[in-house]
Amino acid sequence: MRITLSASLASTVFALAGLTSASSFAQTAAKPASAPAAQAAPVDMGGPRWLLPTSFEDKGWLVTVKGNFLVSPNFPGSNNYSFSFYPSLSVRRTNDPSRFGAPDDGISIGIYGDEPHWTIGIVGRYQQGRYVTDNGALAGIQDARWAAEPGIYGEYWLLRDQLRFRGEVRYGFYGYNGFVGRLGADVVQNWGRFAVSAGPRLALGGSDYMQTYYGVSAQDAQNNKLVTPYKADPGVVSVGAAAAAYYVINDNWSTTVYANYDRLVGSAQASPIVRTFGSPNQFTFGTMLNYSFAVGQPPK
Repeated sequence: MRITLSASLASTVFALAGLTSASSFAQTAAKPASAPAAQAAPVDMGGPRWLLPTSFEDKGWLVTVKGNFLVSPNFPGSNNYSFSFYPSLSVRRTNDPSRFGAPDDGISIGIYGDEPHWTIGIVGRYQQGRYVTDNGALAGIQDARWAAEPGIYGEYWLLRDQLRFRGEVRYGFYGYNGFVGRLGADVVQNWGRFAVSAGPRLALGGSDYMQTYYGVSAQDAQNNKLVTPYKADPGVVSVGAAAAAYYVINDNWSTTVYANYDRLVGSAQASPIVRTFGSPNQFTFGTMLNYSFAVGQPPK
């Protein structure tokens, strides 16, 4: 395994675009020094009970700045890994409930729902590309560009704060043009300032997505004798699991560590790109360090 250092500018731009990212738990606001002790008690507003907001008046905003450190495959199906760092940001009212979001959720903004039972909203993801610079042996094979994937999501809590189901349908552009999907479930357990989540994942890909990242054209095969022409069919891309641990250090600081495993299956697994230059076993490891602060608070 070769570990290289790379910073993903596209990831940074895409992450910064989401002002209400559900990629982690929202954090509690800093307590005003003059607030009475009674106002410091959490108010149950439907969010995860271990991370409820402090009782602020609805006159301010909670800003959370996040530093994301990630180790992931160089391209879809790669067996070489790279390290990347990118910042992201979330904003919510100081008296809004904090809500669970797995680290591998897309950037999400809830639009409609019946809190805390179900929510429908918009979502966005960044799809990493494949370039000859990722692996010199890819020379002669056309690059697969990165893609932006806006779409919609829905989630449903079968057991409040304990068992969540989530699905996403997205449409990619720039790198490819077509639909992809993602299904998952999470079991969540809280112990005061500490929590864990884990659950299965399933990824789906349409024909253009599959051919872009796993197909091999006749010209590619002519230019690179290590591969043969291959048409990747739409369907299930991978099955796997995700797990994460969350810890609130204090009112301002919190951290998250997580790991994902995805096993490429079907047409993706059979791709000459994967068989020749990569592996069907895809691992992702990450950590987030979050700093939260309140702005626009009422005069003390």
